[in-house]
Amino acid sequence: MQENYPRGASSPAFKLFCAGFFLILLSKLFLASVLDLYSDEVFYWQASSHPAIAYSDLPFMTALLIGLGSAIEPGNTLAARFLFILLGSSLPLLVYWLARPITDREQAIESAALTLCLPLAGFLGLLAVPDVPLLFFGLLAIGFFERALRTNNLGHWSATGLVVALGLSTHYRFFLYPAAALVFLLLFKPEQKQWRNPRLWFAMGVASLGLIPIVWFNLSHQLSSASFYFVDRHPWVFQPSGLLHSFKQAGLVTPPLYAIFAYTIYLLYRRARTGDRAAALLLSFALLNLLVYLLLAPWTDATSTSIHWPLSGYFPLLVFVPSSIRIVFESACRHWSPRAARSIVLSIPAIGFLGTLVAFVGVGSQAFQSQLQPLLGSGMLSNKMAGWKQFSQYTENLLQQEFKGDLPIVLTDNYYTAAQVEFAGLSTEGFTMDNDKAIRDGRIAQYRLWQREESGLGNATGRPLLFITEDSALTIPDKHSMMFNVCRRVDQMQYLGELALFNGDKTFSFYKANSLIDNSDKPQYRSSPCPFPAQAWIDQPLAGDELNGEAIISGWAYNEDIGVEAVYLLIDGKRMNRINYGSNRADVVEVMQVLGDPNSPKLGFDYSLDTKTLSNGSHNLSIEIENQQGILLGYGRRKIFVAN
Repeated sequence: MQENYPRGASSPAFKLFCAGFFLILLSKLFLASVLDLYSDEVFYWQASSHPAIAYSDLPFMTALLIGLGSAIEPGNTLAARFLFILLGSSLPLLVYWLARPITDREQAIESAALTLCLPLAGFLGLLAVPDVPLLFFGLLAIGFFERALRTNNLGHWSATGLVVALGLSTHYRFFLYPAAALVFLLLFKPEQKQWRNPRLWFAMGVASLGLIPIVWFNLSHQLSSASFYFVDRHPWVFQPSGLLHSFKQAGLVTPPLYAIFAYTIYLLYRRARTGDRAAALLLSFALLNLLVYLLLAPWTDATSTSIHWPLSGYFPLLVFVPSSIRIVFESACRHWSPRAARSIVLSIPAIGFLGTLVAFVGVGSQAFQSQLQPLLGSGMLSNKMAGWKQFSQYTENLLQQEFKGDLPIVLTDNYYTAAQVEFAGLSTEGFTMDNDKAIRDGRIAQYRLWQREESGLGNATGRPLLFITEDSALTIPDKHSMMFNVCRRVDQMQYLGELALFNGDKTFSFYKANSLIDNSDKPQYRSSPCPFPAQAWIDQPLAGDELNGEAIISGWAYNEDIGVEAVYLLIDGKRMNRINYGSNRADVVEVMQVLGDPNSPKLGFDYSLDTKTLSNGSHNLSIEIENQQGILLGYGRRKIFVAN
């Protein structure tokens, strides 16, 4: 970053910016088309199909944007994300627009280029999440506010109020933007005169319109939305891990760029003390966003606070980061050769841009599970945004084969599966039994309002039912409890099949019921047999045990209502032998409260394994349970060591 670089469109910074900008834009367009929607995105899409000015977790903006995009081509992931890609890709341009009146053209271009080198910022727009419009309106708010202060133009004051209103209609976290503006006007003495400016009060009046969605929803629904964000979401007890907040941020931002941000804050503070309005203004927006999350990190939602929430604090600093890098370059030249100093300085954006590319590769790898899993192994890749197209095709085939008359309602164990069914156009009546993740994500109140959770099933009595569980996201006891609740509401339940994707990393089970029933006058009713999953335990060997000679494999297994037909031993995923099943385990019947297994109390199994048939070293041991309906369930995978 030398001072004698050529200016304007021919400068190296401009050329690098254009190359990086189009590389990232093409990456977003490609990945947005091949990656499935993940849980947050598909919920916002589902919200868009129920228009409202606010929902249980957010005002309307995110749902509106994803709904407008989806209108281009329903069921298309690129269309759903399209407006977010536009807004996210415009952020570097907004940084340039923000910086241009404050710095020169060359440094404004460099600020825009550095936006691509802030990994979380360069990545924005790929996913249809509220951070994208939040930062878009946030940068517009800062830019118009700076221009309004400098020119006192009514248009700039009006635009400030409008974009703040739109930002407040996006997310609660946008409150920090107007709060930072108020802090600036209170503490920066040269601008305290603005409190007597009627145009400021006009802008504040326009901005306050953005509070209407939030206030309306909370007053109409017992403050449920505000309670989630400010009370229920956070533990509000001290967590030592929160003290690592700065280190996590340094890792996400990249350590060199994080250090430059810290140095920029120091330089802005010095300039603000001399009366530099632009420095004081941007410092106010940066510090409030960064310090609030830093101070609250030990008490709040550790994942969100430590990852993407502070992102709003870095964008204002980008305006002055080129100046900071120049100072670092000049200092480095005094200690090393100009060539070494240039290498040090250029490594800062280079490492950051590499971090942006790594973020794309990390998320995008989900679209290539089949190709990468043989290389990386099972369980190594996230599948939150993968497999839903295969799931939708499988579900569509089942609906055509099993439900010849009326289309069934679709009931799922989690809200995002129900939303994926609707996104694929397979049903407009998706219900969820989710009382775990929906509560954790602050969305159960919304499903109750839509009457699309358990209490809403009473309006669908007499209808056929397709019930879907994502087994890979459930423990066996959780699924057992889920099946019990569903079997109380149907005339009978029939197992249809299993869809296992990515070598079992993502697995679904499908069930059919002819009719939902009203059992309010029969509290003890439950259709039988209910296709409960088998439950089991391997007593020995324990994980990590060293085996030699003849090793005893023992434990127990049962399947309520159905019974176990056979238990098989698996070594390294391959079926070895059938295990002896049927020893008396009255202790299991008592402790596990087994009520309906026809084999009870003969639920134990044992087997003598000749370890000499195995090679020395580590092996994966597990069992496979076959129930009397022919349904198979793998269980208890653990690593053992053979040492003969």
